[in-house]
Amino acid sequence: MGNADTKLNFRKAVVQLTSKSQPIDASDESFWDQFWSESVTNVQDVFALVPGAEIRALREESPNNLATLVYKAVEKLVKIVDSSCRTQREQQQALNCARLLTRILPYMLEEPEWHSFFWSSLPAASENESVPLAQSLINAICDLLFCPDFTVASTKRSGPERAEELSSLDSCEYIWAGGVGFARSPPRSAQHEAARAELLRLLLTCCSETVYRPAALAAAHHNKWIAYLTSPDNRHALPLFTSLLNTVCSYDPVGLGLPYNHLLFADTLEPLVEVALQVLIVTLDHDTSNAVNEDSDERLPDNLFINYLSRIHRDEDFQFVLRGATRLLNNPLQQTYLPNSCKRVALHQELLVLFWKMCDYNKKFMYYVLKSSDVLEVLVPILYHLNDSRADQSRVGLMHIGVFILLLLSGERNFGVRLNKPYAASVPMDIPVFTGTHADLLVVVFHKIITTGHQRLQPLFDCLLTILVNVSPYLKTLSMVSSTKLLHLLEAFSTPWFLFSRPHHHHLVFFLLEMFNNMIQYQFDGNSNLVYTIIRKRGVFHALANLPQEHAAIARSLAAARAQPAAGKVLPRSRSAESVAEAAMEGSRPAQPAEPGTLNATLPDTPAIATMTERESAHPPAREQLLSRRAGDGEDRSPERAPHVTQKESLRVGAEGAGGEAGEGGEAGEGGEGGEWRPSGEWVASWRARLPLQTIMRLLQVLVPQVEKICIDKGLTDESEILRFLQHGTLVGLLPVPHPILIRKYQANAGTAAWFRTYMWGVIYIRNVDPPIWYDTDVKLFEIQRV
Repeated sequence: MGNADTKLNFRKAVVQLTSKSQPIDASDESFWDQFWSESVTNVQDVFALVPGAEIRALREESPNNLATLVYKAVEKLVKIVDSSCRTQREQQQALNCARLLTRILPYMLEEPEWHSFFWSSLPAASENESVPLAQSLINAICDLLFCPDFTVASTKRSGPERAEELSSLDSCEYIWAGGVGFARSPPRSAQHEAARAELLRLLLTCCSETVYRPAALAAAHHNKWIAYLTSPDNRHALPLFTSLLNTVCSYDPVGLGLPYNHLLFADTLEPLVEVALQVLIVTLDHDTSNAVNEDSDERLPDNLFINYLSRIHRDEDFQFVLRGATRLLNNPLQQTYLPNSCKRVALHQELLVLFWKMCDYNKKFMYYVLKSSDVLEVLVPILYHLNDSRADQSRVGLMHIGVFILLLLSGERNFGVRLNKPYAASVPMDIPVFTGTHADLLVVVFHKIITTGHQRLQPLFDCLLTILVNVSPYLKTLSMVSSTKLLHLLEAFSTPWFLFSRPHHHHLVFFLLEMFNNMIQYQFDGNSNLVYTIIRKRGVFHALANLPQEHAAIARSLAAARAQPAAGKVLPRSRSAESVAEAAMEGSRPAQPAEPGTLNATLPDTPAIATMTERESAHPPAREQLLSRRAGDGEDRSPERAPHVTQKESLRVGAEGAGGEAGEGGEAGEGGEGGEWRPSGEWVASWRARLPLQTIMRLLQVLVPQVEKICIDKGLTDESEILRFLQHGTLVGLLPVPHPILIRKYQANAGTAAWFRTYMWGVIYIRNVDPPIWYDTDVKLFEIQRV
């Protein structure tokens, strides 16, 4: 009953504040103290007792009172820090201030006029020490995050009178968890973890100014909150960064592995890990290395979090971070005999953003990941989520980040080599059963995404095929299942109506042909399954070589396609026997569409593959001359024609993706009614002539007569005999000169940076539902839709 009374007092104070049109005096301490008295004990109460509509009304009708409330709350936090937050009462007041500010700040940040308010100084501050309100708040939060007996265990003798002064405390001795740069593992306390989580939630709210900027302006926006938090002016920058990273990477949700233990004991660490991970990725997003302040022309201070991340270099630190990330990524995939006996965490989206940032800012970390088979511990959960999310439009963002990470890794030779490790199916996935390597898993999942995924995934097709092209020169052997899947993709992408329906669809065929050429030229010996499938499907290649380019034939293909109701949206199914119903893996469930009503944050357009990648030679410089001449799949790009182009740029991918075919009439077509694009005969001729079919045609020319002769002579109908013949065959000296291997490496670009920023904040918005920090505020970076 007493609890209800105290909540009532808090509610009365809120009503009093919102109903008074006259400014309430800042010195009326008894009135303001009601807001952080011990009466309210959790953040859910604060959100329930302070409705959003009343905060908006307060902002519009009596802004002075709102300003005073925030000033007083920050002032209270500063005073608590000055007295070193020694008593239970002060700790409760500090948490209540944090809860109230978490509730109110989004409604102030959504209104641009209030932005400057936080960067003006406290009215009580004397002339000589005018610290902006935002800096006072961040300093106070950071001090409290390393407060002995409140958020960290005290290392000194206990008792309020012996407590250390917070202002002089060396927070590096109080890092929250062992790991990078800190060997000790401090004792855990549920109370300390809960307090940290609440303070970090306020810190995350402070940093969320970005979500109230439209996507077009967000890229150039200088978020002063994050800049100050990660600048040398924040004396806790290093211990805070290390604490966040170590808290996330040392978290083991399963612990000792006792079944159902997560149902018996509340896990106070998971909420802390979740918010720590979110604060970490948000602060790493604000790269100020080349930025200039929009208010003045001065260079911005370095982001120390990015600086520290980029300087991690010891193998044991890399191993700690990688182990931690892969443990959490693989957690949802774990199989147990007892249903629901193992704790599941859903941190994979934020973890993938962190993994991306680590690889982006610390190349040594990426090389460490690729140095051993540990990279497969990242690959398998990514492929699992890609396969599981393919039909769910609310998880299109997750599909994209998974593909972007694989694109980044596929630019490195080691990734292709690692894929040759045999795959033991430990995770039930809704894919055909196969026996083979991780490369087969990659191909089979990509085929499933392309043929049965949500139509919003079409912009990713270029990326998926680029990954396959990048790894293809290193794949020693593909199974019959994945070989068949690749040929089915070529069959689907090379149907005339599909090729003629969009100006860029022929790029997909260029990618697949380049992949086959790489494998025939560089890995012929082990790939008899692929060669056999190419021979059986030779009609697809002959049809491509004889693709019609007359206007009448093009029109006929498109008219026939329009006559089919679903044409243009779905890929044609394979006509071959392999597409008969396949048995999925035991224990798997089909990919499900989104539940109606699921919240979904909108995303920017997928950046074009041309802007995301740059072509580089996988060979030593001795072959560079040959490369620059052959860089465009039949397009002459010799140095004479481009005198000022550097070697790297001379290999830059064509304006629309594969094969350098854009720029030679790559987009040429005719304008139809309403400016609609239409294919022309000249357009088809411009790229058909450059289809890289020579290697495959030569292979067919040599092998088809031999295979037919064996079948007739020995009366063979069994494919195993033919495969044995192909395994021992050789094409040395019969194929054209091997073409140089070209890798399309990911290059940092504004489009991907903007995409990541929007995706990250969309995930954070949707994951923070209890309490719903930004719900019902005017977010501009993305739109929230219900599926």
